[in-house]
Amino acid sequence: MTHGTTDPLHALAREHLPHEIAERWIGLLRPSLRLDKAAGTATGTGTSTGTGTGNGQGAASVVGRLGGLPELPENEEWPTWEGNGALSFVASLDCAALPSAGLDITLPTDGTLAFFYFDGQLDDGTAVVAPAEPDSWAGARVLYIPAGVSVTERPAPEGIEPFTAIPLTARAETTEPYPWHPAVYREFAPMPDDHPVWDEDFQEALDDHFEGAEHRIGGHAHPVQDEVESDVAHGVLGSPPWTDPRIQEEALRWVLLAQFDSDDDAGMMWGDCGVLYWLIRPEDLARRRFDRAMFTWQCS
Repeated sequence: MTHGTTDPLHALAREHLPHEIAERWIGLLRPSLRLDKAAGTATGTGTSTGTGTGNGQGAASVVGRLGGLPELPENEEWPTWEGNGALSFVASLDCAALPSAGLDITLPTDGTLAFFYFDGQLDDGTAVVAPAEPDSWAGARVLYIPAGVSVTERPAPEGIEPFTAIPLTARAETTEPYPWHPAVYREFAPMPDDHPVWDEDFQEALDDHFEGAEHRIGGHAHPVQDEVESDVAHGVLGSPPWTDPRIQEEALRWVLLAQFDSDDDAGMMWGDCGVLYWLIRPEDLARRRFDRAMFTWQCS
């Protein structure tokens, strides 16, 4: 292990992998913002614990929240999925408060991002939002509300029970690619079945590194099943056979915008302990084309 390395993923790679492979694998790591529950703040269904510049001396700044009720511009309707009903409000993030300078994606430096998802409250989970079903894409939305726009708190539509409001802080955290991510194959191909990055001890050490609910901005997505980028690529390409080489090529064009885990404190349960993922192409992110973000989700 190299002394002086503070990042635990660097240390794990150098402990478990041959030197050259470790350094190449480290080159695939990406910075993210881990979103944690703010310490010492009350929760509820309203927005009194929403975004702000801080939550007390010595405490991390609040950068957003899970749940509660959204604040929307007067001319912005609550997002709905035509034929199915209103989406549930999942989270909001204050872009000016996010310490995003260290990320490798271009987030807005001001304004608010609001995330909505059709979570089954209105139909007991009958309608499913999935990349392979274009007619379902309206079941997940990202709204960008520019700074300075007048907003008001909106009551939840009939039949929608708001999630408990949980104020969030952010901290930098390095993330690793899923072992079978197209970026891993691109870096190490050809990869025999006994390739060191697939070593069981190394993968178990990585699994032990991440604990708790993984709410995250940027970095590599942490899939529950397989890489989420391929899920999105498959849907965007019109659901070709999974052997189509274009899927891996297209997957490399998408980056994680945000993921929101199941969370007991917020009352969020996505299927069986699942995770919601929003991905976007970097060029669309730079242009603030959040209407082009793609959604997928996975559960156990």
